[in-house]
Amino acid sequence: MSNVSDVAMAAREVEEFVAAAGWDQPPQLFALVPTADILAEQPELAAQLNAEAALTPVAQDALPEAEDLGEALARITWPEAVRGCAICQEIVVLSPDAEESLPDDGDVARLQQAAAQHPERTEGRLVAAVSRDGTRACVLRLRGVAVDEDGEPVDELVEHPDLAPGLLDALAATFEP
Repeated sequence: MSNVSDVAMAAREVEEFVAAAGWDQPPQLFALVPTADILAEQPELAAQLNAEAALTPVAQDALPEAEDLGEALARITWPEAVRGCAICQEIVVLSPDAEESLPDDGDVARLQQAAAQHPERTEGRLVAAVSRDGTRACVLRLRGVAVDEDGEPVDELVEHPDLAPGLLDALAATFEP
């Protein structure tokens, strides 16, 4: 049984890992594997892993770039050793008022372009994580939404298990038979 804090800790670790490489990255998928299992099979990794963490994120192969993320996730299944999974993707965040000004004609590409060019947009990096037993966590880094004492932009981190319910549902479905 997974603990909410274990899944949330893994989501934060994924976000920190991806953040180290900067912005403008494609979506990245991670398996969440019990740290104890990894160390039992590969004790030489002890210096590289956080032995205090119940779950260790393991980066997976790149997702297909031209494919819809939901369709790509729908084809993924995990072996029993994987206790959870996480995905990190960059998103555009708009206020509800700004969303109302977007085109509503069903053209997804046009909608995405309008959101990306909207003057009130905020860029974000979202990590959604689920465990095999349904525990959920999300971490959202909002790019440059505050300023520090020197007037430099500062990112803000938001954590809540329900930030991306549809994405979390798609991740959870990767564990269904």
